[in-house]
Amino acid sequence: MSSYKVKEMFYTLQGEGAQMGRASVFLRFSGCNLWSGREEDRHKAICKFCDTDFWGTDGVNGGRFETPEILAAAVASHWPKQAGGRKYVVCTGGEPMLQLDEALVKALHQQGFEIAVETNGTLEPPEGLDWICVSPKANTDLVILSGQELKLVYPQVGAEPSLFEHLDFEHFFLQPMDGPNIEETTQKCLNYCLQHPKWRLSLQTHKILDIP
Repeated sequence: MSSYKVKEMFYTLQGEGAQMGRASVFLRFSGCNLWSGREEDRHKAICKFCDTDFWGTDGVNGGRFETPEILAAAVASHWPKQAGGRKYVVCTGGEPMLQLDEALVKALHQQGFEIAVETNGTLEPPEGLDWICVSPKANTDLVILSGQELKLVYPQVGAEPSLFEHLDFEHFFLQPMDGPNIEETTQKCLNYCLQHPKWRLSLQTHKILDIP
């Protein structure tokens, strides 16, 4: 990778899924293979419900980073110097697999980070990742069929939970689709989890608590 395009980078608490509440540096890459990120293109996007701004490099601490070592050092600069415990970085997007490569994985490990990714699962991951969270989208073909966490935004026509239960993940989460019908989708998730205990409810606590 000649350079890395980063939308934003910041220190926060993981807001959802199995690592909820864990101190993390979020590394949000620019770009996605399911939508351009521009509102004028949403009608032709494969994933039409995305609520994340991942277009460009103009976010907090965003920009272009010319080498994996420079980007890894920038990530490390956001971890509190007095903090104990293992450093944790969440590589997300957009779609992080468009840019995350083995060289950056190595550089982040050299900085002492445990590396998590949040991906749509349609692109092959680099070697060496510590935590893989796949969030499947309807009308796509998964190539990542195993990992630590499968987190399905629900409901999606064509991406019903039963289609993914056979996959090799340690945790299965349903997360209510955000939007004007959030109360209804939350209730649907709650009911589904009660009826299908393989699945656990994931809420976006960072939105509830209004933290980055």
